[in-house]
Amino acid sequence: MWHIMKSYSTFGFHEFVICLGYKGYLIKEYFANYFLHKSDVTIDLKNNQLHVHDSQAEPWQITLVDTGEHSMTGARIRRIAKHVQGETFMLTYGDGVGNIDIQELLTAHRASGKHCTVTAVQPSGRFGSLDIQSDGLVSSFLEKPKGDGAWINGGFFVCEPEIFNYLSDDEKCSWEQKPLEQLAYDGQLNAFNHHGFWKPMDTLRDRLELEKEWATGKAPWKTW
Repeated sequence: MWHIMKSYSTFGFHEFVICLGYKGYLIKEYFANYFLHKSDVTIDLKNNQLHVHDSQAEPWQITLVDTGEHSMTGARIRRIAKHVQGETFMLTYGDGVGNIDIQELLTAHRASGKHCTVTAVQPSGRFGSLDIQSDGLVSSFLEKPKGDGAWINGGFFVCEPEIFNYLSDDEKCSWEQKPLEQLAYDGQLNAFNHHGFWKPMDTLRDRLELEKEWATGKAPWKTW
């Protein structure tokens, strides 16, 4: 989540609303104690004092909203409507990183005039691809080609307040089902094609691969 927020912050967007659910208290505690995580501190137990040294906190304003432990994505979005205050806002998941040009995404959304813009991505396949000729000779090999060429929902949405009309407070409301399907049917869903890096952290395999890339110091999504 911190990596995603850093990506937005790089482009000058510093206000966040986080939809909390399962173990939301851990996220609250993390940000409540952000200075402790990011700074050197001196703790004076005798005098019950805490001194923070060299604080490096980001210029973020974060609103943490409990949207229900079992709520689906649509219900979570519906429950933060009052915090958006009728303005254009951005929306993404908490498990996908990429080097999306957020400013270019916003410009494309505004030019479309639609209620919502979704960032479309082409994830790499899990396995290598063989180009085999009729005589059995492998003419080419690609370690991780772009899936089957289809574009998928990569998150990183830009939304207008009108999207709340497509959402229900019912905890079973899923953003990816009826709301997005209806927006598309109404001609109000625009796509921003992202050709750069994007990867979700859906599995332990994904996590290990992303952590390995981060450890190199050259992670593709590190735009800051």
